[in-house]
Amino acid sequence: MKVLVVCSGGLDSISLAYRMAANKQLIGLISFDYGQRHVKELEFAALCAQRLNVPHDVIDIANVGKHLTGSALTDNVQVPDGHYAEETMKATVVPNRNAIMLSIAFGLAAARHADAVAIAVHGGDHFIYPDCRPGFISAFEAMQQHALEGYADVRLLAPYVNAAKADIVIDGARNGTPFEETWSCYKGGRLHCGRCGTCVERREAFHLAGVEDPTAYEDPDFWIAATSTFKAEEAK
Repeated sequence: MKVLVVCSGGLDSISLAYRMAANKQLIGLISFDYGQRHVKELEFAALCAQRLNVPHDVIDIANVGKHLTGSALTDNVQVPDGHYAEETMKATVVPNRNAIMLSIAFGLAAARHADAVAIAVHGGDHFIYPDCRPGFISAFEAMQQHALEGYADVRLLAPYVNAAKADIVIDGARNGTPFEETWSCYKGGRLHCGRCGTCVERREAFHLAGVEDPTAYEDPDFWIAATSTFKAEEAK
């Protein structure tokens, strides 16, 4: 099966790329510049493609992204600190982001005679992002079957859609993913901040997976307090 992976440069999508390279025929990575403040993540996607010796396409949709206002990732809105499953993290929603990206990815996959597009949405995203949920994945694949009917038959692979972030770390370690060559932080600074939702989630995932975290954080211990506070609030 020839697979094109949507790769942001983050831990999840790079783990997915290594999984596909180990189990399928990985034919390339596709990334998107949508005007995200953490655009440095694309450097890590490029490095992944280089390591796996596959083509890497960066699609510039920044002119689209600038119209998707109100998100902390693309607009003048502060990136919230805290646990990823807190209500405040909804500020990081970019409306319809995955639907837009996947539509383009499926076009490329059809043109290149790929059998599937793979995306690294996971269970931890369900609370915040509607376009990361199982219902969206199955509905989008069904829509694409109609969109490409008679021209191409492209599957949508989302092997982590019901998995926890820690499960992705375990799977990534199994497939030799170089975690130090991945970028998660939404703030896009010199180091991972350690405070934003994705940093807290990343730190917690390594801890729960029992895998050493090679990431340098500006605030490496913030996740402990953030996780404890969230669990206390959840228990009320």
